[in-house]
Amino acid sequence: MFIQTESTPNPATLKFLPGQTVLETGTADFPTSETAGTSPLAQRLFAVEGVTGVFFGTDFVTVTKAESVEWDHIKPGLLGAIMEHFQSGQPVMGEGHAPASGHAEHDGEDGVVVGQIKELLDTRVRPAVAQDGGDITFHGFDRGVVYLHMQGACAGCPSSTLTLKMGIENLLRHYIPEVTEVRPVAV
Repeated sequence: MFIQTESTPNPATLKFLPGQTVLETGTADFPTSETAGTSPLAQRLFAVEGVTGVFFGTDFVTVTKAESVEWDHIKPGLLGAIMEHFQSGQPVMGEGHAPASGHAEHDGEDGVVVGQIKELLDTRVRPAVAQDGGDITFHGFDRGVVYLHMQGACAGCPSSTLTLKMGIENLLRHYIPEVTEVRPVAV
């Protein structure tokens, strides 16, 4: 098994491509080791000292490290953990724990606008963000303000504010006049 690695815009996050499917659909975000209980692979990765976050996409794994740790020191352990996991035949997600579809539900009078927001996120934003090892999902819409949740390499990325304000906000405002601003949320 050959695992490729790619850097991301977030210097604290590295993208691992195992050359096979990680998740059939959706994504899975483990922002702390305490949240990794539903995934044998996430548990293995958090066992490597210095890991502070794990995120799964359809064909990649992103790992976020502590600032005090160098990639050269933990990358071999991470590669070993990923390889061991896929060779073990264990599932990525534990029994009965499906990956998240992403977007929060929204009921109310803004249903049409929210549908347009989700459509633009799914077709224009999320594929590009996945290339960088992350995901951005809809969290809410209130009086013109779109609230988005950033995951994986996007969470804590130095360029995430620029991505939100200059990229996503401009895109949404261009296509949906009801949108006035985009803000990040921490979940």
